[in-house]
Amino acid sequence: MAQNSQISKGLAITLVIVLLGLVAVAIYFSQFPQTHPPTLLYPSEVRNYQGENLSSVANVYENAIKGTQYLNASTYHLTITGLVNQTVEFTYDQIVNDFPKYQKVVTIYCVEGWNAKILWEGVLVDDLLSRAGVKSSAVGAIFYASDTYSTELPLDYLHNHNILLAYKMNNITIPPERGFPFELVSESQYGYKWIKWVTGIELTSNPNYLGYWESRGYPNNATLR
Repeated sequence: MAQNSQISKGLAITLVIVLLGLVAVAIYFSQFPQTHPPTLLYPSEVRNYQGENLSSVANVYENAIKGTQYLNASTYHLTITGLVNQTVEFTYDQIVNDFPKYQKVVTIYCVEGWNAKILWEGVLVDDLLSRAGVKSSAVGAIFYASDTYSTELPLDYLHNHNILLAYKMNNITIPPERGFPFELVSESQYGYKWIKWVTGIELTSNPNYLGYWESRGYPNNATLR
């Protein structure tokens, strides 16, 4: 019995020491401020357009494969290559200032379950491609981003849906964390087709090109269901 009593006493002392240690650790870490990612605010964005309530720019998650890309507008070039009559390069200013501007409200739906209704402003992909001249053998366009992300969409889809390459969302210039300088507004497609930080477009005759997520098992046909 005396031996059992000594064991119980030893266990009790051990528990007290452990508890004191946990309290000391808690007190130590309580000295440091809790760090949380800041909520980005966009005070100049519009939240209503022609009677439609819009989501905030902050409601569009980044979901980048290599983190936010920071591109310089003054040195930026968009290159159009592949099955075209001539390879062309556009500067940021040329795209924003030299092409007709369009606006449309489009909701982005992510496979993760979130969505955001945004007013987008940009230029038609069709208008950009027409400057390069699309060869008859081309059936799709592969879009490339500065972080090596890529995805492909059929030319018929780009034309029939008047797909925009956007430089504004909710009437503000697209911020870097949301895709500056350009994001593809792939309406009726899931979010992984909405490529950000676009730097290149390649016209292709291969309708089965697999982009970043498609090559990892996502369907090449990302039409909303």
